[in-house]
Amino acid sequence: MDESEVSPMHPPSDEAKRAAGPPGTLTLVATPIGNLGDMPARGIAVLAAVDAVLCEDTRVTAKLAARHGLAPSLIALHEHNEDAMTPRLLARLASGERLALVSDAGTPLVSDPGYRFVRSAIAAGHRVTAVPGPSAALAALAVSGLPPAPFLFLGFLPPRAGARRARIAELARWEAAGLAATLLLFEAPRRLGALLADLADVFGAARPAAVARELTKLFEEVARGTLGNLARRYAEATPRGEIVVVVGPGAGEAAADDAAVEQMLRAALARGLGVRDAAAEVAAATGRPRRDVYARALRASGRE
Repeated sequence: MDESEVSPMHPPSDEAKRAAGPPGTLTLVATPIGNLGDMPARGIAVLAAVDAVLCEDTRVTAKLAARHGLAPSLIALHEHNEDAMTPRLLARLASGERLALVSDAGTPLVSDPGYRFVRSAIAAGHRVTAVPGPSAALAALAVSGLPPAPFLFLGFLPPRAGARRARIAELARWEAAGLAATLLLFEAPRRLGALLADLADVFGAARPAAVARELTKLFEEVARGTLGNLARRYAEATPRGEIVVVVGPGAGEAAADDAAVEQMLRAALARGLGVRDAAAEVAAATGRPRRDVYARALRASGRE
């Protein structure tokens, strides 16, 4: 279904109209990743007031809207029709209509369609704004227990084994050149075991990681451990649901040398950070083991 011209169950309130912005506004609205109670209140107001809602699957969005007493006009916008639909949608914005863009779950454009249309809307001079809210990647990062910053979001790696391993090898080269960041990846349940095995082969079985599954849902699960342990856990058992893999930062072959680490520690201490906070910051930035960096921070502070 490309378009469902249905009128709202209730006329939009003045507050909802204000939430939808001035004529010609495109609003990106985050939607729940599992628990429907996580829908942003302002997002509900926007969906109630816009002239149409662009969505991946009109059936999914219709269910979400109905839960909040809404039946907006829904227009399918996905990877197969985005290029063809963009001129038509730009014309609607140019005529003064207000549009909303949602994905099936989470924050629009994050491994979901819509980027090409949003880029075109910006280039055409239309106002583009967002209602922030649920994000599977950020939720997984927060509960993983791994360094939250810096992080690198990679979305889905290539599904074919050869291309996936080549991509992981490329990431390893980035680490060898100095990258030290927590990695966030999406993966399909049936490929999780293979992905973890490839990550363990390239990054080492001892690298800390986490697998977050069904976040915010009834059977939410976060498995924390090493890549090796997690690869063994999911080698045979295929989990269900939406999955985010979080991989802790590694040192890499060209990680910061001792002199550079000590210089960073002295700079952090000079900014007024305590020994523990300085060590945590430098360990996250360099990929060095926190215990080693903490010992160096103690020496740099004169407290050892």
